[in-house]
Amino acid sequence: MKSITLAVSIAAVWGKVWPILVAILFFGLIIAIHELGHFLTAKLFHVKVNEFSLGMGPAIFKKQKGETKYAVRCLPIGGYVSMEGEDETSEDERAFCNKKPWKKFIIVAAGAIMNLILGFIFIIILTCSDDLIGTTQIHSFYDNATSAKYGLEVGDVIKKINGTRIFSSRDISYSILRDEDGIYDFVVERNGENVELKDVHFETKPLENGHNTIIYDFIIVGVEKNPLNVLSTAALDTVSTARLVWLTLFDLITGHYGINDLSGPVGTVSIIADAASEAAAAGTGITTIIYIMALITINIGVFNLLPIPALDGGRLFFILIEAIRRKPVPAKYEGYIHAAGLALLMLLMVVITFNDIKNLVTGVL
Repeated sequence: MKSITLAVSIAAVWGKVWPILVAILFFGLIIAIHELGHFLTAKLFHVKVNEFSLGMGPAIFKKQKGETKYAVRCLPIGGYVSMEGEDETSEDERAFCNKKPWKKFIIVAAGAIMNLILGFIFIIILTCSDDLIGTTQIHSFYDNATSAKYGLEVGDVIKKINGTRIFSSRDISYSILRDEDGIYDFVVERNGENVELKDVHFETKPLENGHNTIIYDFIIVGVEKNPLNVLSTAALDTVSTARLVWLTLFDLITGHYGINDLSGPVGTVSIIADAASEAAAAGTGITTIIYIMALITINIGVFNLLPIPALDGGRLFFILIEAIRRKPVPAKYEGYIHAAGLALLMLLMVVITFNDIKNLVTGVL
């Protein structure tokens, strides 16, 4: 009897642990891909790489191979590629600071680009897993659909929602779910002409977090898959997801979302773990996880390109200044700016992580 109880307890614990391990593994993959982009392009342009590290904090594994030290660190919340002359001047001709601006630009941008490529690959997998490829044309409505009562019709090809251009079926979902009042302005193509539809209503339902969810009440036309439309649809969906990051950032700045709606590494791992657990319970395979991974990696790629000090985008901004001035900004002044940006980002990360942990504990209790 005791052995049965022990086995049940172990199974229960494992049921809680394995989704977290899967989440850490997938989150680590996103970070590894990002840093690998910097590392490979640095090597390509013969920049001396002092260290390639996955994770932060004390090292649990490290090995020197040639001029580069490879390390795995205990906190799976980031990583870095340390290049000679990256944050200071160096006499070494292979130092980052002594390379031409276009080479430095590629090295710095490569991490984010690798994240976007990984997101594109994930979306290709998702597109291939669907029975049909979604279009932007309305096929039919659910029973008692609210939007059909306000002007939308079967056969309409959706061109714009609230002024935002619609290129793919994912654009439709993002544009509808991004709002909360359930009232939208549409532009649709009907019988070969563009028709403006003002104040199209959708049914809304309140959520526990105080926001509303929109009831998506129509079905879009699906077409058979082929290699060309799989790739084109995946490319459009990747662009749509990247655009969503910018739109969400705008919503954050304008107060549509608050600090409590942001998630850091702890919250991200928790989201992936929940998705893994729910996917296993529902028997839906890993498509839900892959979708979330696509959102996260594209989010990281786009966010890192923002011209914020300490981020890759901030470094790219200084490289552009160097290319225009024909000489770099003095390293110490650039270092001061990046240090200040890093301090602010770390402060924000502390606040977000505290909020993640609070939400996690609240969810458990």
